[in-house]
Amino acid sequence: MAKVKPTRSELIALKKRIRLAKTGYGLLKRKRDGLILEFFNVLKSAKSVRSELAREYGEASRKINLARALESDLKIKSISLALKERPEVQLDSKNIMGIVVPKVQSSFSEKPLFERGYGFVSGSTKIDEAAVAYERVVQKVLMAAEVEVTLRKLLGEIERTKRKVNALERITIPCMEEDAYRIRLRLEEIERENFARLKLIKQKM
Repeated sequence: MAKVKPTRSELIALKKRIRLAKTGYGLLKRKRDGLILEFFNVLKSAKSVRSELAREYGEASRKINLARALESDLKIKSISLALKERPEVQLDSKNIMGIVVPKVQSSFSEKPLFERGYGFVSGSTKIDEAAVAYERVVQKVLMAAEVEVTLRKLLGEIERTKRKVNALERITIPCMEEDAYRIRLRLEEIERENFARLKLIKQKM
């Protein structure tokens, strides 16, 4: 029990704190439930992106291996260095129930053949196919990075909110209610003592 004065003013203030704590408890419970629902929605997207990334990477690996079988590694590396523009990745943010999560924006996209930086003669269809496949892999990697970080942030906030809810439910509110109960008992005891004292005074008079 916290050290509280057994006075009516203290009891009134304590009741206000209990009401405030219960209001906060209700809001935090709704926030926790909303975050959990949002977490499962993002998790569904994450599973889909992971599956697509694995499929695209497998396809890209198959195509680059085929290109390596037909062309030398040195030639493929030389062609890869001919890219004129380097893609830019811009990190923005969005808000999910008060949680700031990243939003990845990129200029990266599948390029037409004439924008790849190497000539039609120096390249081959297999190299082109491998390049397109890896461009798709990079796009999926960026999508995966966004949802994975979002998942971690949501999970962290869910854990923090759960701790607050549990603390209010199991410690803070019960302790304040116990204090209020003890104050009421003490006030009733004081009233009985005062009543007995007045009765005794009347008898003496």
